[in-house]
Amino acid sequence: MAKGQEQAAPDAVLTRIGQVVMLHHAGDREEARHRLLGLWAEIGEHGDPLHRCTLAHYLADTQDDPGDELAWDLRALSAAEELTEDRSGGRSGDRTADRPEGALAARALYPSLHLNLAADYDRLGHREAARLHLRRARGAAESLAPDRYGEGVRAAIGRLELRLGGTGPSTDGPPERPDGRWGPPRQRP
Repeated sequence: MAKGQEQAAPDAVLTRIGQVVMLHHAGDREEARHRLLGLWAEIGEHGDPLHRCTLAHYLADTQDDPGDELAWDLRALSAAEELTEDRSGGRSGDRTADRPEGALAARALYPSLHLNLAADYDRLGHREAARLHLRRARGAAESLAPDRYGEGVRAAIGRLELRLGGTGPSTDGPPERPDGRWGPPRQRP
């Protein structure tokens, strides 16, 4: 198969993750968590960083415990950092260094990754860590396109900025997501 055709072929692991995410968005959180954990077991902690980043990013949403959600969001950020290090020459000989789309995907996820960490830290009562990641989310969001996803992430950043500007978590008004959590929609158009 020609090199151009290889690059155009869909990534089977990302497709499988997307299918499970649709299950989660349809309301079956427990089954989605179970299937995502199965995928995590398949790819392992040393698998492709793009797969680990994407999988951990979505696995965080299926957690019941805020500390577990934070742990998965931190795994996602760590994998994203591996992708961008690979592209900037941080490591040589790694299979992901040949995949510029991985680094681009990681950069597109940075605003959401940092926003989720800010929300995690806020729920756990770590306001300064929440503010730090919120600043990082705001800075990274400057690179997002003015499309539905980018605007949704920027709006969620703004809502969390307002929330953190007060003395505690807001309980006024309706929840921003059906599950009552703050953050961007995880679906892309």
